[in-house]
Amino acid sequence: MPLDPTLKGRIERRLPIVVVVRLAQAQCTGSDGEERTYTDNISSRGARIYSIRPWQIGDAVQVTPRSEDPTCGSVVYCQSLQDGRFVIGVEFQVPPVVWSVLLRYDGLQFSLPAKLRSS
Repeated sequence: MPLDPTLKGRIERRLPIVVVVRLAQAQCTGSDGEERTYTDNISSRGARIYSIRPWQIGDAVQVTPRSEDPTCGSVVYCQSLQDGRFVIGVEFQVPPVVWSVLLRYDGLQFSLPAKLRSS
């Protein structure tokens, strides 16, 4: 059976790593509309992040791990959870995003470009 070119999937596997992040709309600056939350899993190309509010597909977001530079991305899905929270899938705009926690895992380093592995 041939692959359907309209289907999108992950290019690399996500690692089940919890990272505390600040999540905000990319257009917003400061703390208005910003929430402190955490990831469910991450990769250098995206993340699954818990949120207290619903997001729309295509919303531009800014994700900032503690003590690291922010990165921007867009929401690719938003799922409602039974406890009233939401979980969103974020695809980063300029992958690969290299957070320090990702560099601790050897398996991911092999998928990063050589210039990023040597830094």
